[in-house]
Amino acid sequence: RWTRVYGLSMAVDVGGTRSVLFRDWRSARDTLRKWREEGDHRKSDQVVELGTQLLGKHSSRLGDEVWLVHEQVCVAALDCAEYEITEKSLKALKDRFPDSLRVKRLEGMLLEAREMYEEALDFYKEVLGANPTCAPLWKRLVCIHKAQGAITDAIKELIKYLDVYMTDSDGWLELADLYIEQNNYEKAAFCLEELILINPHHHLYHQRYAEICYTRGSFENLELSRKHFAVALKLNPDNMRALYGFLLAAHSLSTHSKSKSKGELKSKNSRYLEWAKAQLMQKYQFNNTKLRIVERMLESMGVQR
Repeated sequence: RWTRVYGLSMAVDVGGTRSVLFRDWRSARDTLRKWREEGDHRKSDQVVELGTQLLGKHSSRLGDEVWLVHEQVCVAALDCAEYEITEKSLKALKDRFPDSLRVKRLEGMLLEAREMYEEALDFYKEVLGANPTCAPLWKRLVCIHKAQGAITDAIKELIKYLDVYMTDSDGWLELADLYIEQNNYEKAAFCLEELILINPHHHLYHQRYAEICYTRGSFENLELSRKHFAVALKLNPDNMRALYGFLLAAHSLSTHSKSKSKGELKSKNSRYLEWAKAQLMQKYQFNNTKLRIVERMLESMGVQR
Protein backbone atom coordinates (compact mmCIF):
# COMPACT_ATOMS: atom_id res chain seq x y z
CA ARG A 1 0.00 0.00 0.00
CA TRP A 2 1.09 3.60 -0.51
CA THR A 3 1.04 6.61 1.78
CA ARG A 4 2.27 10.16 1.37
CA VAL A 5 4.78 11.66 3.81
CA TYR A 6 6.03 15.24 3.38
CA GLY A 7 5.67 15.06 -0.40
CA LEU A 8 7.36 11.66 -0.63
CA SER A 9 5.99 8.42 -1.95
CA MET A 10 6.40 5.76 0.72
CA ALA A 11 5.84 2.12 -0.16
CA VAL A 12 4.99 -0.34 2.61
CA ASP A 13 4.65 -4.00 1.78
CA VAL A 14 2.46 -6.47 3.67
CA GLY A 15 5.42 -7.85 5.60
CA GLY A 16 6.18 -4.42 7.02
CA THR A 17 9.34 -3.73 5.01
CA ARG A 18 9.38 -0.05 4.23
CA SER A 19 10.94 1.52 1.19
CA VAL A 20 11.16 5.30 0.97
CA LEU A 21 11.10 6.73 -2.53
CA PHE A 22 11.28 10.40 -3.43
CA ARG A 23 9.99 12.17 -6.49
CA ASP A 24 12.90 14.63 -6.61
CA TRP A 25 16.01 15.35 -4.58
CA ARG A 26 14.60 18.63 -3.24
CA SER A 27 11.67 16.92 -1.49
CA ALA A 28 14.10 14.42 0.06
CA ARG A 29 16.41 17.21 1.22
CA ASP A 30 13.52 19.22 2.66
CA THR A 31 12.17 16.16 4.49
CA LEU A 32 15.51 15.39 6.12
CA ARG A 33 15.88 19.07 7.02
CA LYS A 34 12.42 19.10 8.62
CA TRP A 35 13.22 16.00 10.68
CA ARG A 36 16.50 17.55 11.83
CA GLU A 37 14.80 20.75 12.91
CA GLU A 38 11.94 18.96 14.68
CA GLY A 39 14.40 17.09 16.85
CA ASP A 40 11.77 15.23 18.87
CA HIS A 41 11.39 12.36 16.37
CA ARG A 42 14.54 10.65 15.16
CA LYS A 43 12.80 8.44 12.52
CA SER A 44 16.09 6.56 12.27
CA ASP A 45 15.07 3.82 9.84
CA GLN A 46 13.52 6.32 7.43
CA VAL A 47 16.48 8.70 7.75
CA VAL A 48 18.93 5.90 6.88
CA GLU A 49 17.01 4.83 3.81
CA LEU A 50 16.19 8.30 2.55
CA GLY A 51 19.60 9.75 3.45
CA THR A 52 21.63 7.00 1.80
CA GLN A 53 19.58 7.40 -1.41
CA LEU A 54 20.07 11.16 -1.37
CA LEU A 55 23.81 10.98 -0.63
CA GLY A 56 24.34 8.22 -3.17
CA LYS A 57 22.65 9.97 -6.08
CA HIS A 58 22.50 13.70 -5.36
CA SER A 59 25.25 14.63 -2.88
CA SER A 60 26.79 17.12 -5.32
CA ARG A 61 23.53 19.10 -5.38
CA LEU A 62 23.30 19.57 -1.61
CA GLY A 63 26.12 22.08 -1.24
CA ASP A 64 27.35 22.52 2.32
CA GLU A 65 24.18 20.86 3.62
CA VAL A 66 25.66 17.53 2.55
CA TRP A 67 27.70 17.46 5.77
CA LEU A 68 24.58 17.90 7.92
CA VAL A 69 22.96 15.03 6.04
CA HIS A 70 26.06 12.87 6.59
CA GLU A 71 25.89 13.62 10.32
CA GLN A 72 22.15 12.90 10.43
CA VAL A 73 22.58 9.60 8.59
CA CYS A 74 25.52 8.67 10.80
CA VAL A 75 23.48 8.98 14.03
CA ALA A 76 20.45 7.27 12.51
CA ALA A 77 22.59 4.37 11.26
CA LEU A 78 23.96 3.92 14.79
CA ASP A 79 20.37 3.62 16.04
CA CYS A 80 19.71 0.94 13.43
CA ALA A 81 23.03 -0.89 13.98
CA GLU A 82 23.95 -0.20 10.35
CA TYR A 83 27.62 0.26 11.14
CA GLU A 84 28.86 0.11 7.55
CA ILE A 85 26.67 3.08 6.66
CA THR A 86 27.92 4.86 9.79
CA GLU A 87 31.53 4.27 8.82
CA LYS A 88 30.96 5.56 5.29
CA SER A 89 29.41 8.84 6.45
CA LEU A 90 31.93 9.13 9.28
CA LYS A 91 34.83 8.77 6.84
CA ALA A 92 33.41 11.55 4.67
CA LEU A 93 33.09 13.80 7.70
CA LYS A 94 36.57 13.00 9.02
CA ASP A 95 38.14 13.73 5.63
CA ARG A 96 36.36 17.09 5.47
CA PHE A 97 36.64 18.06 9.17
CA PRO A 98 39.64 16.17 10.61
CA ASP A 99 39.77 18.22 13.84
CA SER A 100 36.05 18.64 14.47
CA LEU A 101 34.84 17.73 17.97
CA ARG A 102 31.40 16.92 16.55
CA VAL A 103 33.00 14.34 14.28
CA LYS A 104 35.07 12.94 17.14
CA ARG A 105 31.89 12.54 19.18
CA LEU A 106 30.42 10.44 16.36
CA GLU A 107 33.60 8.39 16.26
CA GLY A 108 33.29 7.68 19.97
CA MET A 109 29.59 6.85 19.63
CA LEU A 110 30.45 4.20 17.06
CA LEU A 111 32.75 2.56 19.63
CA GLU A 112 29.93 2.73 22.19
CA ALA A 113 27.44 1.17 19.77
CA ARG A 114 29.82 -1.75 19.31
CA GLU A 115 30.08 -2.04 23.13
CA MET A 116 33.79 -1.19 23.04
CA TYR A 117 33.35 0.84 26.22
CA GLU A 118 36.92 0.92 27.46
CA GLU A 119 38.17 2.05 24.05
CA ALA A 120 35.45 4.71 23.94
CA LEU A 121 36.38 5.95 27.43
CA ASP A 122 40.05 6.20 26.51
CA PHE A 123 39.16 7.98 23.26
CA TYR A 124 36.93 10.56 24.97
CA LYS A 125 39.43 11.20 27.75
CA GLU A 126 42.19 11.76 25.20
CA VAL A 127 40.07 14.27 23.28
CA LEU A 128 38.90 15.96 26.48
CA GLY A 129 42.51 16.29 27.59
CA ALA A 130 43.03 18.73 24.73
CA ASN A 131 39.48 20.18 24.92
CA PRO A 132 38.41 20.04 28.59
CA THR A 133 35.30 22.23 28.12
CA CYS A 134 33.65 20.17 25.36
CA ALA A 135 30.26 19.47 26.94
CA PRO A 136 28.94 16.88 24.41
CA LEU A 137 32.01 14.65 24.87
CA TRP A 138 31.82 15.02 28.66
CA LYS A 139 28.21 13.84 28.54
CA ARG A 140 29.28 10.77 26.56
CA LEU A 141 31.42 9.69 29.54
CA VAL A 142 28.27 9.69 31.67
CA CYS A 143 26.45 7.65 29.01
CA ILE A 144 29.19 5.01 28.98
CA HIS A 145 29.13 4.57 32.75
CA LYS A 146 25.34 4.34 32.64
CA ALA A 147 25.42 1.76 29.82
CA GLN A 148 27.79 -0.37 31.89
CA GLY A 149 25.51 -0.16 34.92
CA ALA A 150 28.10 1.85 36.86
CA ILE A 151 25.58 4.34 38.25
CA THR A 152 27.89 5.62 41.00
CA ASP A 153 30.60 6.45 38.44
CA ALA A 154 27.99 8.10 36.20
CA ILE A 155 26.87 10.27 39.13
CA LYS A 156 30.45 11.29 39.95
CA GLU A 157 31.14 12.24 36.35
CA LEU A 158 27.87 14.16 36.04
CA ILE A 159 28.54 16.08 39.25
CA LYS A 160 31.93 17.17 37.86
CA TYR A 161 30.19 18.23 34.67
CA LEU A 162 27.52 20.25 36.53
CA ASP A 163 30.18 21.99 38.60
CA VAL A 164 31.20 23.60 35.30
CA TYR A 165 27.85 23.78 33.48
CA MET A 166 25.58 24.68 36.39
CA THR A 167 22.63 25.82 34.25
CA ASP A 168 22.37 22.66 32.12
CA SER A 169 18.76 21.62 32.78
CA ASP A 170 19.12 18.26 31.03
CA GLY A 171 22.14 17.49 33.20
CA TRP A 172 20.22 18.15 36.42
CA LEU A 173 17.29 16.03 35.20
CA GLU A 174 19.64 13.18 34.36
CA LEU A 175 21.34 13.44 37.76
CA ALA A 176 17.93 13.35 39.47
CA ASP A 177 17.05 10.17 37.54
CA LEU A 178 20.34 8.55 38.57
CA TYR A 179 19.74 9.39 42.23
CA ILE A 180 16.19 8.02 42.01
CA GLU A 181 17.63 4.81 40.55
CA GLN A 182 19.67 4.55 43.76
CA ASN A 183 16.63 5.46 45.91
CA ASN A 184 18.43 8.61 47.05
CA TYR A 185 15.38 10.87 47.00
CA GLU A 186 16.94 13.59 49.15
CA LYS A 187 19.61 14.32 46.55
CA ALA A 188 17.11 13.89 43.71
CA ALA A 189 14.99 16.59 45.37
CA PHE A 190 18.05 18.87 45.48
CA CYS A 191 18.47 18.45 41.71
CA LEU A 192 14.87 19.50 41.11
CA GLU A 193 15.33 22.49 43.44
CA GLU A 194 18.20 23.60 41.22
CA LEU A 195 15.98 23.23 38.16
CA ILE A 196 13.23 25.30 39.76
CA LEU A 197 15.80 28.03 40.48
CA ILE A 198 16.92 27.91 36.83
CA ASN A 199 13.36 28.07 35.49
CA PRO A 200 10.69 28.70 38.14
CA HIS A 201 7.92 28.86 35.51
CA HIS A 202 8.36 25.33 34.15
CA HIS A 203 5.35 23.36 35.42
CA LEU A 204 7.02 19.96 34.89
CA TYR A 205 9.86 20.83 37.28
CA HIS A 206 7.36 21.64 40.04
CA GLN A 207 5.43 18.46 39.26
CA ARG A 208 8.56 16.31 39.38
CA TYR A 209 9.73 17.91 42.62
CA ALA A 210 6.28 17.34 44.13
CA GLU A 211 6.39 13.65 43.15
CA ILE A 212 9.77 13.19 44.82
CA CYS A 213 8.56 14.95 47.98
CA TYR A 214 5.44 12.76 48.00
CA THR A 215 7.63 9.66 47.74
CA ARG A 216 9.75 10.78 50.70
CA GLY A 217 6.55 10.74 52.72
CA SER A 218 7.05 12.76 55.92
CA PHE A 219 4.39 15.30 56.88
CA GLU A 220 6.65 18.20 55.91
CA ASN A 221 7.43 16.60 52.54
CA LEU A 222 3.75 15.91 51.91
CA GLU A 223 3.01 19.59 52.50
CA LEU A 224 5.80 20.55 50.07
CA SER A 225 4.39 18.04 47.61
CA ARG A 226 0.90 19.53 47.77
CA LYS A 227 2.25 23.06 47.36
CA HIS A 228 4.33 22.26 44.29
CA PHE A 229 1.56 20.24 42.69
CA ALA A 230 -0.54 23.37 43.18
CA VAL A 231 2.12 25.53 41.50
CA ALA A 232 2.31 23.09 38.59
CA LEU A 233 -1.48 23.33 38.20
CA LYS A 234 -1.37 27.12 38.36
CA LEU A 235 1.26 27.18 35.60
CA ASN A 236 -0.56 24.56 33.52
CA PRO A 237 -4.20 23.87 34.48
CA ASP A 238 -4.31 20.96 32.00
CA ASN A 239 -1.56 19.02 33.80
CA MET A 240 -3.62 15.99 34.84
CA ARG A 241 -0.70 14.25 36.52
CA ALA A 242 -0.29 17.27 38.81
CA LEU A 243 -4.04 17.27 39.53
CA TYR A 244 -3.97 13.61 40.57
CA GLY A 245 -0.86 14.29 42.62
CA PHE A 246 -2.52 17.24 44.35
CA LEU A 247 -5.51 15.05 45.22
CA LEU A 248 -3.30 12.27 46.62
CA ALA A 249 -1.17 14.70 48.63
CA ALA A 250 -4.24 16.44 50.08
CA HIS A 251 -5.77 13.06 50.96
CA SER A 252 -2.57 11.86 52.65
CA LEU A 253 -2.32 15.08 54.64
CA SER A 254 -5.99 15.04 55.68
CA THR A 255 -5.59 11.52 57.10
CA HIS A 256 -2.14 12.08 58.63
CA SER A 257 -1.82 11.83 62.41
CA LYS A 258 -0.51 15.41 62.65
CA SER A 259 -3.58 16.71 60.83
CA LYS A 260 -5.92 14.68 63.04
CA SER A 261 -4.42 16.31 66.13
CA LYS A 262 -4.89 19.77 64.58
CA GLY A 263 -8.41 20.36 63.36
CA GLU A 264 -7.44 23.38 61.26
CA LEU A 265 -4.93 21.39 59.17
CA LYS A 266 -7.39 18.57 58.62
CA SER A 267 -10.11 21.00 57.59
CA LYS A 268 -7.83 22.84 55.16
CA ASN A 269 -6.61 19.67 53.45
CA SER A 270 -10.12 18.29 53.30
CA ARG A 271 -11.15 21.42 51.38
CA TYR A 272 -8.22 20.94 49.00
CA LEU A 273 -9.28 17.31 48.54
CA GLU A 274 -12.85 18.35 47.70
CA TRP A 275 -11.58 20.90 45.20
CA ALA A 276 -9.33 18.35 43.44
CA LYS A 277 -12.19 15.83 43.35
CA ALA A 278 -14.50 18.41 41.78
CA GLN A 279 -11.87 19.30 39.18
CA LEU A 280 -11.42 15.65 38.19
CA MET A 281 -15.18 15.17 37.86
CA GLN A 282 -15.39 18.26 35.69
CA LYS A 283 -12.49 17.15 33.46
CA TYR A 284 -14.13 13.78 32.78
CA GLN A 285 -17.79 14.83 32.75
CA PHE A 286 -18.11 13.92 29.06
CA ASN A 287 -16.13 10.67 29.29
CA ASN A 288 -18.19 8.11 31.20
CA THR A 289 -15.51 5.41 31.07
CA LYS A 290 -12.85 7.57 32.72
CA LEU A 291 -15.40 9.09 35.07
CA ARG A 292 -16.27 5.63 36.40
CA ILE A 293 -12.57 4.86 36.89
CA VAL A 294 -12.13 8.07 38.89
CA GLU A 295 -15.21 7.27 40.97
CA ARG A 296 -13.86 3.81 41.80
CA MET A 297 -10.51 5.32 42.73
CA LEU A 298 -12.13 7.84 45.05
CA GLU A 299 -14.24 5.10 46.59
CA SER A 300 -11.15 2.99 47.28
CA MET A 301 -9.57 6.02 48.98
CA GLY A 302 -12.61 6.43 51.20
CA VAL A 303 -13.50 9.75 49.61
CA GLN A 304 -17.21 10.43 49.30
CA ARG A 305 -18.41 11.28 45.80
